[in-house]
Amino acid sequence: MKDFVAELTPQRLRNQRLTRTTFRSPAEVVGWLGAVQSQDYAGAKWGVAQRATGLTDAMVDQAFNDGAILRTHILRPTWHFVTPADMRWMMALSGPRVSARSATYLRKLELDSSLLSRSRKVFERALGGGRCLTRKELQQALAAARIAVTTIRLAFVVMQAELDAVICSGPRRGKDLTYALFDDRVPSATAVEREEAIARLTLRFFASHGPATIRDFVWWSGLTVQDARVGVAAAAATLATRVVGDRTYYFVPSKAAAPAAVPSGFLLPNYDEYLVAYKDRDAGMSTILAQRMVEGTFDAYAHPLVLDGKLAGTWRRDVGKKATRVSVSPFGRLSRQNSHSIDEATERLAKFLGVPVEWERARS
Repeated sequence: MKDFVAELTPQRLRNQRLTRTTFRSPAEVVGWLGAVQSQDYAGAKWGVAQRATGLTDAMVDQAFNDGAILRTHILRPTWHFVTPADMRWMMALSGPRVSARSATYLRKLELDSSLLSRSRKVFERALGGGRCLTRKELQQALAAARIAVTTIRLAFVVMQAELDAVICSGPRRGKDLTYALFDDRVPSATAVEREEAIARLTLRFFASHGPATIRDFVWWSGLTVQDARVGVAAAAATLATRVVGDRTYYFVPSKAAAPAAVPSGFLLPNYDEYLVAYKDRDAGMSTILAQRMVEGTFDAYAHPLVLDGKLAGTWRRDVGKKATRVSVSPFGRLSRQNSHSIDEATERLAKFLGVPVEWERARS
């Protein structure tokens, strides 16, 4: 079992396509992972690009604008990238669960079913004819219909319309994100029975994120433990298992060999699937990180620096039109190999952004 524990991190890196990929498009990456957390739109684009070859920031933007990948609230009460092919069955499965989790907030904000129903009708009229509007423009449309919602109330009204499959992301307008009608961006599809949808999502998760536990899957999917067990049972013929202590890990065996040389350092974005997809994240922790978390001195929302599969520090970037500077804050001393790994990671970031990137160690 010790061998399996040692292999767990490399397997996750390969299955998440960070060290082995044949993907060349954002849709392939998102479809493989099932859903990619994306409340930080810029960061999520970089996370997608690291799992494919040759993708640039402009190429991911174009895929998003074209509707090859969409962005909406799904699985959990936050935004995710999803492919149009997966959107309907996945939303039918997870939408009611996320809505139920939001019910308490809706009551506190005095957003009752009548107001939400009226808001949905306003959105359908405002976005009809293929129009796409920013959140501010949706707010103005609501105001014209005598529905006054601001800041947090507006956010929940828009989110509920997403969960009800009324709206989803539209193409960007300059730097602004827009919304479009769900039916305008998502092709029609035959309804999927709930049990089949659970089985699909289960297999997708453990193939792309495994080895992982049921506890991890429940966290990532937003489903119940009972649903997760139903999904694991349905996928039992495909899944392999390993028991380590009191944990059972599930994964889809792969015969594909790891490449001879693989990246060992990653400048991952905040909320990246490599870390955020797991409820139990100790497999990706360094000893120093574990201590910092105990001490309460680690910023869990910072961009993570990952070295040899372990969270080994944080980083931030200052993006300019002609160059980008990356400031790295490692948890400990950087070896020569660590520094070389960061060099390679910044080279990949430079190709993605299309501008030179230099990095420096942050001053303590």
